[in-house]
Amino acid sequence: MTAPRAVFDEAKGGCLCGAVRFVARDVPATFGICHCPMCRRWTGSALVEVSIKTENITWEGAEHIATRAGSDWAERAWCRECGTGLYFRQTKKGEWFGSTDLPLGIFDDPNGFTLTHEIFTDHTPDGFEIVDQGHKRLTRADVVALNPDVGET
Repeated sequence: MTAPRAVFDEAKGGCLCGAVRFVARDVPATFGICHCPMCRRWTGSALVEVSIKTENITWEGAEHIATRAGSDWAERAWCRECGTGLYFRQTKKGEWFGSTDLPLGIFDDPNGFTLTHEIFTDHTPDGFEIVDQGHKRLTRADVVALNPDVGET
């Protein structure tokens, strides 16, 4: 049996209408899931995301990207043309500062990634339980302990 891939040299993707595209380098072959109330409202479910160093992402069509601060410590972005959610990014120093979380669904090829963590597991809606695959599972309190700026999410 082959070991799971650790990193993709390059991955590409974009929004629904094609106005915004990205190329990412040194992409971890892992993904996480966030069940916090803000991510659930933003995605309509849970944010299934791949966290990539911000400097490793190149955007085409950046003029079509809109951003909004969802709190005093993070922002979200979407395509102005079609509304596709493009990223979540922590803007204040903390545990996840320096990375950009791209939804797995906007990758041209979302295959080959391995689930490594879930956060805000105590906010998971009834009937939406992810089967425990040995991945890290953090409650809201666990996340706040790692990153106190998260506060009331």
